[in-house]
Amino acid sequence: MHQRQEPAILYFGTPVVVISTTNEDGTPNLAPMSSAFWLGWRCVLGLGASSQTARNLRRERECVLNLPSQHEVDFVDRLALTTGKNPVPPWKAARGYRHVQDKFERSGFTPVPSQTVAPPRAHECPVQLEAVVEAIHGVGDDDDLLRGNILNIEVRIQRVHLHPSILMADRADHIDPDKWRPLIMSFQKFYGLSDGQLQPSALSSIPEAVYRSPDVDRARLASTELTAP
Repeated sequence: MHQRQEPAILYFGTPVVVISTTNEDGTPNLAPMSSAFWLGWRCVLGLGASSQTARNLRRERECVLNLPSQHEVDFVDRLALTTGKNPVPPWKAARGYRHVQDKFERSGFTPVPSQTVAPPRAHECPVQLEAVVEAIHGVGDDDDLLRGNILNIEVRIQRVHLHPSILMADRADHIDPDKWRPLIMSFQKFYGLSDGQLQPSALSSIPEAVYRSPDVDRARLASTELTAP
C-alpha cells in the first residue's frame, strides 16, 4: 500500500545542465543545475533568485546550456558547493559553499567560444545550446516566505552544437537515444541510463519533424556572430 509521506524535496530525476553565463566583470561563470525541461526549442530553468547565474541571466539575457553525459560526472561534481558570488551568502556558507572565481579551471571543463552569445561553451559536454532569455517569472509568489526567492526563466535556443558520437548514423540532425547517455540528478545523487530502451513507444510513430518549432527558423537569423580571439 502507498504511504502518505512528506519528503523534504521532490527531485525525482532530471538531466543535469551546466549553465555558462557572464559575470559583471566580463568573466564566465559556470553552474550545474537540474531543474530544467524543454519544449520545442525553448527551455524552462528553475533557479534561486539570489544565485550568481540568475543575476547574470537577468542582466545579460543570454547563456549556454551545456548538457554533460554520464562520462563528465567528475567535472560536474567539482562544481558542487561552489558559488560565483563573493562574499558567499550566509545561508550558502552555512551549507559549506565557498567562492570560486574561475569555475572552468575548477571543474576541468574547457571553454570554447560561442557563435551567437558571449558566454563560452563547455567543450567536453556532448550537447551545447546557446540561448537567450525570453521571460522571467517568480515561483511561489503567492507565499510570503517564498516570494522573490525562486525564478522560472524561459530561454530560447538559437544555436545547437552536438558531438557526432551521439548522432544517428543515417540522420545527422537526430540524436540517437541509444548513444546519448545524459547525466541524471535524482534526490541529490548522480545516475546514468542503462543500455537499450525498455520497450517501443507508441509516440515514436510520430515523426520528430511534426514537433518542429518556428524558433528553429528564428535561430537561423541570429545576428550576433562572435569570433574566436
